[in-house]
Amino acid sequence: MNRPHFADIARELTEGIASGRFPVGSYLPTELELRDHYQTSRHTVRAALHELQQLGLVSRRKNAGTRVESMQPRNDFRPSLASVDDLVQFGSEHLRLVQSTQHIEASAKLAKTLRCAQGTPWLRVSSLRIDGDKDSPPVGWTDVYIDPAYDDVAEAAKENPDTLISSLIEARYGRGIDEIQQDVRAINVSAEMARRLRVEAGTAALEIVRRYLDASGATFEVSVTVHPAERFCVSMRLKRSPG
Repeated sequence: MNRPHFADIARELTEGIASGRFPVGSYLPTELELRDHYQTSRHTVRAALHELQQLGLVSRRKNAGTRVESMQPRNDFRPSLASVDDLVQFGSEHLRLVQSTQHIEASAKLAKTLRCAQGTPWLRVSSLRIDGDKDSPPVGWTDVYIDPAYDDVAEAAKENPDTLISSLIEARYGRGIDEIQQDVRAINVSAEMARRLRVEAGTAALEIVRRYLDASGATFEVSVTVHPAERFCVSMRLKRSPG
């Protein structure tokens, strides 16, 4: 029996909420109960519940459970990124459709973006990011640059479309994320990118560059994602430091 994808679990729970099986004000089964019911991992269950939370269907509080808040989902997508765990969770919310893998050497322009030396070798995995519906416009395009020594990760990325490449590297090589550096800037979509994302050339977009660092401070992965402006919004929560 194949494990269900988090999108399948989210869809079934959404249908349960819409049908009244889980009425507004009630609580969904616990993560452990859902894990056992769907015979999947707790990570997959959390991704499904996070999807419902982003849709405004539920709220989640530690030690309080998952409460149904609405029968109708919101249409916007507003992730709240406050920690490495949040960012990793956010990254698993959309399916990755790998379009190509290629060994490259960083050009002068790319080296500036990746903050590496010109000519540095990388394995580039290029993917469309979708919300689960292959017929709907893609949420974005991501080029992930990883150490060429992790060659087998490219194939694993195709086989595990809901798992971040950084998580695959950690699982296979034990090289985990200690810090993520993120830069966000506004750009106009190039003609080539416009074709990939199904928008007009020159459309406003966000380019998000994330550098994944291990505990030693070394960068082992860099991702460059382009999101058309009307399909994406980044929300962050800032809190005053104590004292």
